[in-house]
Amino acid sequence: MISRRDFLQVSMAASALYGASGFGNWGRLAAQQRLTQDDLLNFDTFGNVTLIHVTDIHAQMKPIYFREPEINLGVGEARGQMPHITGADFRRAYGIADGSPSHYALTYNDFSALAGTYGRVGGLDRVATVINAIRADRPDALLLDGGDTWHGSYTCYHTEGQDMVNVMNALNPDAMTFHWEFTLGSERVQEIVENLPFAALGQNIFDAEWDEPTDLFPPYKMFERGGTKIAVIGQAFPYMPIANPGWMFPEYSFGIRDERMQEMVDEVRDMGAEVVVVLSHNGFDVDKKMASRVSGIDVILSGHTHDALPEPVLVNETIIVASGSNGKFVSRVDLDVRDGRMMGFKHKLIPIFSDVITPDAQVAALIDEQRAPYINELTEVIGQSESLLYRRGNFNGSWDDLICQALIEEREADIAMSPGVRWGPSILPGQDITREDIWNVTSMTYGKAYRTEMTGEFIHVILEDVADNLFNVDPYYQQGGDMVRIGGMGYRIDINQPQGSRISELTLLKTGERIDPAKNYVVAGWASVNEGTEGPQIWDVVEDYIRKQGTVSVAPNNSVKVVGT
Repeated sequence: MISRRDFLQVSMAASALYGASGFGNWGRLAAQQRLTQDDLLNFDTFGNVTLIHVTDIHAQMKPIYFREPEINLGVGEARGQMPHITGADFRRAYGIADGSPSHYALTYNDFSALAGTYGRVGGLDRVATVINAIRADRPDALLLDGGDTWHGSYTCYHTEGQDMVNVMNALNPDAMTFHWEFTLGSERVQEIVENLPFAALGQNIFDAEWDEPTDLFPPYKMFERGGTKIAVIGQAFPYMPIANPGWMFPEYSFGIRDERMQEMVDEVRDMGAEVVVVLSHNGFDVDKKMASRVSGIDVILSGHTHDALPEPVLVNETIIVASGSNGKFVSRVDLDVRDGRMMGFKHKLIPIFSDVITPDAQVAALIDEQRAPYINELTEVIGQSESLLYRRGNFNGSWDDLICQALIEEREADIAMSPGVRWGPSILPGQDITREDIWNVTSMTYGKAYRTEMTGEFIHVILEDVADNLFNVDPYYQQGGDMVRIGGMGYRIDINQPQGSRISELTLLKTGERIDPAKNYVVAGWASVNEGTEGPQIWDVVEDYIRKQGTVSVAPNNSVKVVGT
């Protein structure tokens, strides 16, 4: 008799060979062939349970361009493993044809040219169409939102997340978990959550004073779908007070809490759960480690690191699904559950090609209603870009290079720092830059642009600290985003060295001189987690700079020398 683990592995192998998982036929269509909505939605219904997963939407209600990262390095056991493979290597690993829709959707090469062929992606009215089609096929499918939903746009900022709450409620999810939502402030989060028509889950969200679970965020919810008892356990972003300002949500503590996760899995199993799903905002490598330490999890729906993988990754007996970001993808996972055991699965990562998918009329009207009071501000053209502006990659993105240029010029600084956040759409060469575009890469509730003096030694300490968040070999110590972006300065990084020894050769670009540890330098940056930070808002700084330039151009950034890869 075949074991459960062996059956899952056979299911995975068959998926890779026969297209039962991943991107199916659309991944092999050549660029000259016409993609249709039927191609994207085609799915051979399987088993008796369907999960629909969206995550890291970052308040992007309208179609956008979004370039995947060029550099996504893994360290330790993650070195050379998914999702730490990009570009042509990624395409080879999955058998993706050059110039195909999946080349454009999943890798960065030839992005601007392929964008001219395939157009924008995302748009929650198109996401609604996909969700509705899945529900038409499997009416009791579970829709699960991995968080980073009420954050990241002009209208989300000005409505304190209400625009996204309204639109997501129309999609009718069954549960969600959280990260950036908490930067709205704990009072506002409580106000929204108390009125949500679905479950707000977080087994690792605790009352900070009493170090105990909260009533507002239950650890899990039980569902019965397809004749199967399903437990969905929420896992919020574990490192909130480290990566984001703890003073905005002092009532709460977080953490990975994998021992409690094991307790929750055991508890729901005792309650009769036949399938255990973790709705996670850990990040992919953290989810892989959790799956190796916590037994009894069938599916982890992974969020936070914005990875888009056309095949789930199997760790022990757990499948881990990565569904991308910014509304660019929807994942469908069908499970075959028999006699209280998950016997197999089929999966499809569905790209939201917005020119191919017909918008849902009701959701489209609702989106326009949210945007209507702000439409003049959103659509005002501030300038134009000669360069491809993108944000992704471990060390730099041209959007952040532009932000750093603006900080240096507008704040009269020697060095600029921009946070290594992963959210934010792309701008094609020749495209107008609107106020909405600027806010899409800068909007947050602590966006003031500081100007201060730092010694060379302190700058070095900052870089070492952020590098350890990214390249610590233990995923549980990877507590931030990507590397802080630096303007006006170059450096060398050896990603395989321990903390304190990774960063060297710090150089001031305007003079070519090495950074003096004892000397003070004027540094401008934004997104400080410190309470009481003073300065203009970053979106105003960037808008002023672009308006003065008229047309902006960002040269290739070769100021970071990476070794050890």
